[in-house]
Amino acid sequence: MEGSAKVSSILVYPIKSCRGISVSQSPLTPTGFRWDRQWVLVNNKGMAYTQRNESKLALVQVELPNEAFSEGWKPTKSSYMAIRAPGMDVLKISLSRPRDVTDGVSVLEWSGSALDEGAEAANWFTNYIGKTSRLVRFDAASQTRPVDPAYARGHKVMFSDHYPFMLLSQESLDALNKLLREPVPINRFRPNIVVEGCGPFSEDLWTEVRISKFTFQGVKLCSRSKIPTINQDTGIAGSEPNDTLMKFRSDKVLLPNRKQQGKVYFGQNLVCKDNLTEGKGNIVKVGDPVFVLRKISSAAEAAA
Repeated sequence: MEGSAKVSSILVYPIKSCRGISVSQSPLTPTGFRWDRQWVLVNNKGMAYTQRNESKLALVQVELPNEAFSEGWKPTKSSYMAIRAPGMDVLKISLSRPRDVTDGVSVLEWSGSALDEGAEAANWFTNYIGKTSRLVRFDAASQTRPVDPAYARGHKVMFSDHYPFMLLSQESLDALNKLLREPVPINRFRPNIVVEGCGPFSEDLWTEVRISKFTFQGVKLCSRSKIPTINQDTGIAGSEPNDTLMKFRSDKVLLPNRKQQGKVYFGQNLVCKDNLTEGKGNIVKVGDPVFVLRKISSAAEAAA
């Protein structure tokens, strides 16, 4: 069992494709960290907006009460999420469950119904994006969004792309930045868990890790879309770091014996193997140790 790595950051993204919140701790749930990708913006056909098609979302800041990341915290009538964006007044969204339901919401391959956050939120985002928008919340009481059973049967997410957690090491980012003319910050990659104290790209090999007392399974290398090319301070896309990643992190380089799809990989997708029932001390904190329980010998063996 290898030790010495530790959690250096925990990041939660309440609204899909908007800015993340860096927190000192977060409760674990079966779908990921509490509040992660619980909301998504959709167009008039119910299809999700992401930075892939609306890069202005990079500038939308989201704030939750600090206590929202404490164990067992329940929202009161006066608890809200505050949303800010350039040129816009602050939008406040109650954390109490909305009453209205919207059908026909689709995120990637999934479609179902979601809770609608109402006219004020819809108008705010319609004005900001410049296209008809609604803010909807995952309805865990009536909906399930399963993870691809080929990689992690029996697991589920809310509005994340594919998996409940994405882990990245600081050393991997440092190694990439040595190759870039202009270094990029970690926010280009939108991880949930950042670890430090391991070798660059060692997370490629991790098939089972323990963080604090929880066991996570590394289920699939994280393939990257164009979002890492979008500057998260300006919303403007360039060609890096994906051009450089293509030279040393592509399927051609890492997975030479597989069918080539022109993908690049950075980070490891995780699921939590523990039974996460509420109120049982299910909290991960910055500073928690990371122990590698099982690993493969090279990235060529990794699920991807």
